Amino acid sequence: MRVGIIELLVDTPSAGWPDRLYAAYFRKQLISIMPQAVAVWCRELGHDVHYTTYYGQHDPTRLLPDELDVVFVATYTQASALAYALAKLYRRQGTLTVIGGPHATSFPRDCLRFFDLVVGACDKRLVDDILRGHFDPPATIASGRPATDLPSVEERMPEIAISAFSRGRPNLTSVVPVLASIGCPYACDFCIEWNKPYTALPKERLAADLRFISESYPGALVIYHDPNFAVRFDETMDIIEAVPEGRRNSYGMESSLSILKESRLHRLRRTNCLYVAPGIESWTEYSNKAGVGDKSGQQKLAQIVDHLDLLGEYVPSMQANLMFGSDADRGREPAELTKEFIRRVPAVFPVVNIPTPFGGTPLHDRYLAEGRVLRSLPFAFYYNPYLAAVVKHYHPLEYCDHLIDIHETMASHAMLARRLVTGPSATVRFIHALRTVGVRADLAELRRIRAMLASDAGFRAFHEGRSDALPAYYHRRLEERLGRYAELVSRADRTPVHEAPATPEAAPTPALAGC
Repeated sequence: MRVGIIELLVDTPSAGWPDRLYAAYFRKQLISIMPQAVAVWCRELGHDVHYTTYYGQHDPTRLLPDELDVVFVATYTQASALAYALAKLYRRQGTLTVIGGPHATSFPRDCLRFFDLVVGACDKRLVDDILRGHFDPPATIASGRPATDLPSVEERMPEIAISAFSRGRPNLTSVVPVLASIGCPYACDFCIEWNKPYTALPKERLAADLRFISESYPGALVIYHDPNFAVRFDETMDIIEAVPEGRRNSYGMESSLSILKESRLHRLRRTNCLYVAPGIESWTEYSNKAGVGDKSGQQKLAQIVDHLDLLGEYVPSMQANLMFGSDADRGREPAELTKEFIRRVPAVFPVVNIPTPFGGTPLHDRYLAEGRVLRSLPFAFYYNPYLAAVVKHYHPLEYCDHLIDIHETMASHAMLARRLVTGPSATVRFIHALRTVGVRADLAELRRIRAMLASDAGFRAFHEGRSDALPAYYHRRLEERLGRYAELVSRADRTPVHEAPATPEAAPTPALAGC
């Protein structure tokens, strides 16, 4: 069979040289491992396989050949509308359409309106069953087994070269994606990994991957895609240290500060850890990951700043994942603490997230039960800087003002100058500059949303939860993003189908009367 596999990293072609640079050197690297695994399995099963990624470079339909028998689409929720448009095009050609990835996991019922098959947990046996026609569309399917037997880096190298390299070799920002574990020991209510138990993948496979990369691509950066890297810290470090010193690739990972204790930091330096992205989340809750006990507010801030200052002595580049607008946040203090954090640790690039009710999470079920989900907002707006729900303790206008204030601090010329001074290498400084461009784009959109909240009563009523009428602004923005594909996603198509609550008691209630 002729099989196409495309991962959508964005839904809009790049416009202007800053965005093109951002796409080519940063967004392009946000690839996933599972679409590459599907490509390997299809190839091993004897099929004619075509794999690609779309990061805004040009028309996505030109990235795969015509007359495909099956097309697998992997996408984040942000690019879901483009995925739906492509599904319509391929269905017209008689191609079997299959969707997987984060969006399919969160919102399978909505995906089923457009795709023949919606895939949850996946493995080689399930892919074989799909290609043999064992499922009658439309259907939501899953292997029912954890994906612990994934193709090696060497087996995935043709796909890695296509998606991450330039002309077959790593460039300045190329990464090699690796997985050492799946699942997470924490149960954060906003995370789609909340109910997936932590499982370390076979040690022998990780060791073989690291040996192959060090021998074949000594200058490449390894990025671990583990939801929470090195939970079994010493065991993982032992595997990395088995690669001879001087041949170990630099690597980056996402971890909790509670794992990165002072006594362990010397092993990060010894194993060439270049980049760490700890989850700090809120100044008032989710503190178990941050390792601060029951501290909150200024006490939590002080301890985390000290911890990151110490971590910075061993790891040259860091990112901090924060959240503003949780149900525990109220008043000015959370925003002021976030701004103070940004100013005090300029070497740490901040990512400030808005609570978003992704399907399958306790947060989604709670917001849905309380009538706080903006039910007519297309899923394509389920990402920063858009608000997909009513924030508990802030009026939308007040909340937007705080977000603008935070983003102005993040994107200021003064902060960029400090990051460029503290950046440990030209590559890191280049990425800081690219990411600042992205923050400034979010800031511009926040200012447009703020202006609509202040001037348009219908727009304000929608974000207060008093109206289900989707403002014309969102139709217009989606059409701008999709371009010529917009006509394939009608206004009726844009009204999402939400997942049923996971528990009977989490039944929806009427929309809120106010904020």
